[in-house]
Amino acid sequence: MRHLFAASLALWLGLLPPALAGGRHVTPPYAPAKAVFDIYLDDPAKLGSALYWVRALLNPLMEAPYSYAPEDLNIVVVIHGTEIVTVAKKNEARYRDVVERMRYYASLGVAFKVCGEAAADYGYAAKDFQDFVEIVPNAMTELVHWQQQGYAVITPQIMSKKFSIEGIR
Repeated sequence: MRHLFAASLALWLGLLPPALAGGRHVTPPYAPAKAVFDIYLDDPAKLGSALYWVRALLNPLMEAPYSYAPEDLNIVVVIHGTEIVTVAKKNEARYRDVVERMRYYASLGVAFKVCGEAAADYGYAAKDFQDFVEIVPNAMTELVHWQQQGYAVITPQIMSKKFSIEGIR
């Protein structure tokens, strides 16, 4: 009887979770984001998935209850892997979907930066890139620069899907 009373008291005081309770939605006090995305992919086709990470940051902050305006958010994307070919004008038709998404994000104020060293490795000059792209000297120094300004570094991890959601839950 004493154990039952102690357990009831602990449950009543909120020290023990009720057995049938579920999760609950919370509204953390998020501030406007300051983030730099480090994009370095082994396959340009993965860029679409990496851009979902940008969307996953933007959308919740621009929607209620936060409702931040795009100009309140400071987001930079640094491109320095094989995905560099997606922002070359000559490849626009081939990568149309991701180019349109990047152009949309750029219209919201997301800055797209391409590593100048990687561009040179691919034989690209500034004139070869989409108009929303800026060429920076080097991706590593660019990432460090933004970190020193207080930006969080986010490196999208693009995995191969092995299981269906239905198959593993």
